Amino acid sequence: MLDSAALITPRLLLRQWQQSDLEPFAAMNSDADVMRYFPAPWSREQSDAFAQRVMRLIDERGWGFWAVEERASGRFVGFVVLHVPSDQLPFSPFVEVGWRLAKSHWGLGYATEAVQSAIAFGFQQLHLVELVAFTAITNLKSRAVMERLGMRLDSEFDHPQVAVESELRRHVLYRLRSPE
Repeated sequence: MLDSAALITPRLLLRQWQQSDLEPFAAMNSDADVMRYFPAPWSREQSDAFAQRVMRLIDERGWGFWAVEERASGRFVGFVVLHVPSDQLPFSPFVEVGWRLAKSHWGLGYATEAVQSAIAFGFQQLHLVELVAFTAITNLKSRAVMERLGMRLDSEFDHPQVAVESELRRHVLYRLRSPE
């Protein structure tokens, strides 16, 4: 197991989850705007169950779904992830980089800053060759973050976990190769 107890950026701390994160995490996951590009907002029970799963992943591997904290205030901002999904997608196997931030923290550059730290960890500590990110084709804000990170649009695909009739089924795939 790698020890990534915390990743530090100028304004953020990426760390293991704390019990005090559960309430703001649940509020974020129940926000219709935050969950716009997911099938539905989550209940408190769904949010807590997910948080428990991701806490175990960091305990087991030393990396995964980091809670993101604003260093100046100590407030929970959201999460950033390096993850090997179990879903079988057209481009499997892969390591995904992703994020979800509370709406009050949008537009501050936090997603880019936090994800850059996770990407650096993935390439430098895990020696990954490539990372991917994907989202619903209509999620222009996340696509803009992907492009700011230097990721390149690779292709479109239908996400098999999204209902056929859903406007969210069509996704875009972005890739980022290690600079080494």
